[in-house]
Amino acid sequence: MSDKTTDPMAEIDAMKTVAEALSTLDEASCSRILRWAADRFGVEIQAVPQQIVTNGQTQSDNHIEGTPRTQDFSDIADLFATIDPSSDPEKALVISYWFQVIENQSDFDSQSVNKELKNLGHGASNITSAMNSLIGRKPALVMQTKKSGTSQQARKKYKLTHEGVKKAEEMMYN
Repeated sequence: MSDKTTDPMAEIDAMKTVAEALSTLDEASCSRILRWAADRFGVEIQAVPQQIVTNGQTQSDNHIEGTPRTQDFSDIADLFATIDPSSDPEKALVISYWFQVIENQSDFDSQSVNKELKNLGHGASNITSAMNSLIGRKPALVMQTKKSGTSQQARKKYKLTHEGVKKAEEMMYN
């Protein structure tokens, strides 16, 4: 590339040509082409995280290109349909992800998780067993944070572990 000044209209024409050429390709192809062009012309490129607002809070947008962002889901049914979990533990994981990550709740209870599953027509046959299955995995996907009462049926509060969030997002992206 030369250091001479370029006509701004020539730049606009070049951008239009590039945009038209890339418009029929998928995001992965566009990414490869743009990386090639950057290498070819000695230009360093880097992703610039954008600021997004979800539930009134500003967060950095660091998602993987070509994958759904959590805020792309209009409601819990949209998230559930996108992931399409098959087992009760997977269903509980998806709903737990909605509460903790999208709704930004510090913790959640299994009754609320099962209520949402029932509203979606996918109630768990035994929500406690589903949550215990997530807790018992190595690494654990869920952890119990509180228990009110002494009986086995006492109200329990849960939180997704880092691995639980990661697993839900892997399910979302695959």
